[in-house]
Amino acid sequence: MIRFVLNVLWLIFGGGIVLAFGYGLAALICFVLVVTIPFGVASLRLAVYSLWPFGRTLVPKPGVGVGSGLANVLWVVLAGWWLALFHITAGIALCVSIIGIPFGIANFKLVPAAFWPLGREVVDAP
Repeated sequence: MIRFVLNVLWLIFGGGIVLAFGYGLAALICFVLVVTIPFGVASLRLAVYSLWPFGRTLVPKPGVGVGSGLANVLWVVLAGWWLALFHITAGIALCVSIIGIPFGIANFKLVPAAFWPLGREVVDAP
């Protein structure tokens, strides 16, 4: 029940809708540029994860190859470090108040996902 309440508050006050919209827009752009479709899939995964982050986590996907690692390097250079820096900054800003600490932690949880998204999948946390 606490996860549900935190997710609803995240949507309203934590920026979940804005993050999901931004990642969704990036996914649409990646789908239009056909070569970047794998990045679009990763952006959609991040959009869904950023909508409902409490009670879920990212784990390495079994059986991913070297191509995923090379694509992640390209992702880091083009977009990953900007996104990770944004999540770190937002997490620090949210952790200033006691009420914002869970939302700051959720932003910190999104940092590795934004930095290295390919070859991972979102699963329910135990």
